[in-house]
Amino acid sequence: MKHYLAVLAGAMSYGILSTIVVLAYGRGYRLGEVVGSQLVAGVILSWLLVIYIRFTKGRKARKTGQEQGAAGLNPVSRRLRWKQRLILMIAGTPTVITGLVYYQSLRYIPASLAIILLFQFTWISVLIQALIKRQRPNRVTLLTLFVLFGGTLIAAGFLEQGLSRINVRGIALGLMSAVSYSLFVLFSGKVVPTAHPAYRSAWMVTGGFILLCILFPPAFLFNGMIWSPLLLIGLLLGFFGAFIPPVLFVFGVPHIGGGMAGILGAVELPVAVLMSATVLREQVSGWQWLGVAVVLVGIALPELYRFTQARKAHKYGRIAAYADR
Repeated sequence: MKHYLAVLAGAMSYGILSTIVVLAYGRGYRLGEVVGSQLVAGVILSWLLVIYIRFTKGRKARKTGQEQGAAGLNPVSRRLRWKQRLILMIAGTPTVITGLVYYQSLRYIPASLAIILLFQFTWISVLIQALIKRQRPNRVTLLTLFVLFGGTLIAAGFLEQGLSRINVRGIALGLMSAVSYSLFVLFSGKVVPTAHPAYRSAWMVTGGFILLCILFPPAFLFNGMIWSPLLLIGLLLGFFGAFIPPVLFVFGVPHIGGGMAGILGAVELPVAVLMSATVLREQVSGWQWLGVAVVLVGIALPELYRFTQARKAHKYGRIAAYADR
């Protein structure tokens, strides 16, 4: 149960971010300052975790006299080659692009709509993988994409407001964040898979921070602005966005599987919409809540199908085994 709760808590942490960003905009902070403060906090917290793991592993190794590490993972003390570090830093850049376009979309559309658009990464990831593998999605996948698309249209308010009242720039930025996040999901699971998760996360966040410094020089670190409420905003964004979810996912996902993690991870969507309605006082209609529910069903549909098929196979296997007796 604790592994399920860990993944659930990690996803809920992601759902808080959009509300914090909108509040930061309300205080007059700009995009580069918001994302920059988040990554500064994320880099510090990630490397503190690496130092803590190295310290505890080293102390345990000294006590037991055994080699560090577990099967399939490099020991924490084993240094990565610079080529591996560079690859990890490059793989971390899509997270910055995702944050930039997603947070910028919040200037034009409500947070409740922005998170729904970000969640389009579910079908965009399927489309990208299908193009790479040159393989047509199966029927269940196509049905899932249809349900997700329909739920998004409902949740975005197209049925109530029509196309004329929708901010096209905000919609485009929200969809761009979904594409960028899809690339991050695609790359993050394949680059240097044998490295310790804490090292992978730290180097990826570091690479993202370097890219951000190129795009938005972090003047807030030197002009004293960091000692304003921006410090608290950055710590909250870094804690709930760049630190807590990876730690909890590394702890929980290996024990519950990627499919169930995807279903539990969808709790980010209702949490973000609920935070928008309660904290930001955004108007979320019944139709939009219905759209959120449809999107959640679409996300869970493939795993539910696999679960049903596994139960049928198990049932027929038991019947066949009984008949052979």
